[in-house]
Amino acid sequence: MMKRIAVLIIFVTCLNGFGQSYAKPYAPNWESLSKYDETAEWFKDAKFGIFAHWGVMSVPAYGNDWYPRNMHIEGSPEYEHHLSMYGYPSKFGYHDFVPLFKAEKFDADEWAELFKKAGAKFAGLVAEHHDGWSNWDSKINPWNSKAMGPRKDIMNELGKAIHSREMKFVATFHKERNLQVNRYKPGEWKNDISYFPYNPKMPTSSNDPLLAQLYGNIPADKFYENWYGELKELIDNYSPDLIYFDGLMSKIPEKFKQEFIAYYFNNALKENKQVVITHKEGELPKSVSIEDLEKGRMNAITKDFWLTDETISTGSWSYTEHLTLKSANEIIDLLADIISKNGVLMLNVSPMANGIIPKDQQDMLLNIGTWLEVNGEAVYGSRAFTVFGEGPTRQEYSGMFMKKITYGAQDIRYTTKGDTVYAIVLGWPGENVPVVLSAFGTNKKVPKVKKVSILGNDEDIVFTQDAEGIRINTPPVKVDDKAYVIKLEVK
Repeated sequence: MMKRIAVLIIFVTCLNGFGQSYAKPYAPNWESLSKYDETAEWFKDAKFGIFAHWGVMSVPAYGNDWYPRNMHIEGSPEYEHHLSMYGYPSKFGYHDFVPLFKAEKFDADEWAELFKKAGAKFAGLVAEHHDGWSNWDSKINPWNSKAMGPRKDIMNELGKAIHSREMKFVATFHKERNLQVNRYKPGEWKNDISYFPYNPKMPTSSNDPLLAQLYGNIPADKFYENWYGELKELIDNYSPDLIYFDGLMSKIPEKFKQEFIAYYFNNALKENKQVVITHKEGELPKSVSIEDLEKGRMNAITKDFWLTDETISTGSWSYTEHLTLKSANEIIDLLADIISKNGVLMLNVSPMANGIIPKDQQDMLLNIGTWLEVNGEAVYGSRAFTVFGEGPTRQEYSGMFMKKITYGAQDIRYTTKGDTVYAIVLGWPGENVPVVLSAFGTNKKVPKVKKVSILGNDEDIVFTQDAEGIRINTPPVKVDDKAYVIKLEVK
């Protein structure tokens, strides 16, 4: 009888680990943590997610999401704007924006429904940005959305709305920069990697315990404890499926990073779910996390899956007045390029301080969603083909913060799923125009194609396959003025 119980316990434990080779609780060391499958199947299949930069930083609506820092740098545009609008920072500090962040029109269900209609498979929010403001009911950080400002547990409301629509929930965590590392070296504050610069003339140098916590002007050991404790609050109370880190994880000692990851992985085992952690520039081992390329991407197919975080605007990540947007066409082209190389796109939106996502941003998201309704089978659940694409437009290097690349109707990106290959053509060349898919030349080791169709089009597509590739003519009626998808069913 005891043997049967033991076998049952082992079986259930393995099920909780999603069949991973390591069924025991994870220990806080890299060897143990590396046994976790860092790339969840849901993440590989999802391809597209949405998140929002939103919080106290949305109130001034000027410059960009670095306004809280730059308003303290004398001579900067943000500093001059702050002087003209609010006065000297010692009279009206960043903390004085908190009562103005009311989120009075925030509706979590409206956000979640918009994200779903946009085609996102995962969605969420900046849980805490560099400014030290927590968008949840924190028992550790007094500067939080339940105790101040909106008086709402924003993460709770949004997490429930997103999970109820069968999307995965994202929490992004940017707290690392908040620690003032040069607070005892006032002469070095201009080049400080901390978010809030230490300056004896500013509130950022205040010794008031409440203000000091917001501005990161606290002892490092206490900061590390808070960092870990706040992450535990997010995990325990909101069950995020993905936790994203924005950078400067090098400021956090290895011990605290390992403790956090073990806690997150063990909680995932308990909840019978798969979770994902992201990192930038090698700040966590790839054996436990996925690399994120902010505003960038790989230039070739990679074995490891990766994430690109990109924003809907051409400027700030958080809302500012007169924010200009990228086009839906540009975002769709980015998505196609990213997924063709085993990447995933997470797109940022910028709500206003009152909680409304501006109509132009909503319209753009819905435009993307309409395209995905037609062409989503080439996206969701797909994997990279033997080549990522072809065409004249080149990306010379891999990395972050890439300059804009404009694709055209001769640029093609490939994905595959089962016995189907999808050629995503990044522009409409015109009606009755010849198109050649050179990746399918008969002189190459590619499968023979038995049927060709175009998603969203009912026309029969006549094709030939020779040494130059698959040859078709576009239909006599335009399919889309953005990207369109040629579906190739292979033998």
